Amino acid sequence: MTHDALTLTLLPGRIAVCRFAPDAPLPAWVFHSSAEFWCVMRTREELSVVCPEDDLPPSVEIAERGFRAFKLEGPIPFTTIGVIAGLTSPLAVAGISVFVLSTYDTDYLMVKEPALEEARAELVAAGIVVR
Repeated sequence: MTHDALTLTLLPGRIAVCRFAPDAPLPAWVFHSSAEFWCVMRTREELSVVCPEDDLPPSVEIAERGFRAFKLEGPIPFTTIGVIAGLTSPLAVAGISVFVLSTYDTDYLMVKEPALEEARAELVAAGIVVR
C-alpha cells in the first residue's frame, strides 16, 4: 500500500489509556459506555482500557490522558505490508510518540493532544491524507 492510498480521519474527543492489575476484574463502566471507540485488553502483565476521557470514573488511579485518535480508513487487508510503519515512521523522525491499536479491519494511531498539529503536518508531508 502506498502512502497516497492511506487516509486518516481524526476522531472527536480525548482518549485515555488506563492500566489495571492483570487479575483485576473487567471494569463494568466500560461496557456501559455509549462511546463509539473503546478497547479492553488483558495480558499476563496487565489489563489495559482505552476509552474516552469523559468515561473515566474517579476511581481509576493509573491513566495516561490527553490522546487524540486518528482512524485509518479501511478495511485494510491482512496481506498489506508496512501500514503501521508508513504511519509511524514520519512521526518517529519528528520525535512524536504514538500509541497504536489495531482491529480486524483497520488501525488507530494516537498522539498526545499537544503534538496533534505537528503530527498532522508530518503525516500530510509524508503523503498521507488527514481529514
